[in-house]
Amino acid sequence: MIFGLRPILEALNAGKGLERIYLQKGQKNSITQEITELAHHANIPVALVPPEKLDTLTRKNHQGAVAFLAAITYAPLDNVVADIYEKGKTPLLLILDRITDVRNFGSIARNAECLGVDAIVIPSRGAAQINGDALKTSAGALNIIPVCRENNLKDTLNFLQQSGIQIVACTEKSDISINSADLDLTGPTAILMGSEEDGISPEYLKKSDVRVKIPMAGQIGSLNVSVASGIVLFEVLRQRLAVNS
Repeated sequence: MIFGLRPILEALNAGKGLERIYLQKGQKNSITQEITELAHHANIPVALVPPEKLDTLTRKNHQGAVAFLAAITYAPLDNVVADIYEKGKTPLLLILDRITDVRNFGSIARNAECLGVDAIVIPSRGAAQINGDALKTSAGALNIIPVCRENNLKDTLNFLQQSGIQIVACTEKSDISINSADLDLTGPTAILMGSEEDGISPEYLKKSDVRVKIPMAGQIGSLNVSVASGIVLFEVLRQRLAVNS
């Protein structure tokens, strides 16, 4: 944690990775404006909060500003995609729409690294904070697999589709099973997983190229998102290994 207007501004100017910035609501001056602008360009979320919220974060003289340093360094998505293609690999990305539970996120990252995902994409707002708990739950995967933080997931989906990557949305509202013989996951693919509460946002669901579901035999109609991600990613790996064998 860092606090105070000047230290946060200096951290932004130095290019330090920040997870999130909290600014006191109603506090407007040239420094807060500069912090907000720099944070926007760096895809760092800024929350305007009452002073009571800041007081719960630190008892020090915070001057109406508190920020958390990022536990990882975020990677630019366009660079990641270009690098995958330059290496002659077939892209496999995992897009997480509003996964807010830290341990779920860590488990998903572990699944992703084990099953061959090239990068994880998250929104800059409404995503789990990548902290020590997330790193521990990921068993070190978050130190290996690139994580890309994007301001607008709709624009991100457009970019990936323009890059020749199909968007596969995982939803129980689909009639297509993940293990369907007609479903080809061997080409450039981005798997889209939704939040623990209400799944994938409707606007992102509409943008997807195909929707798939995990077949179920029990009475409970849904799986924990980290478990679901492992099942879906295993099917991608299974298909790709079958093609290359």
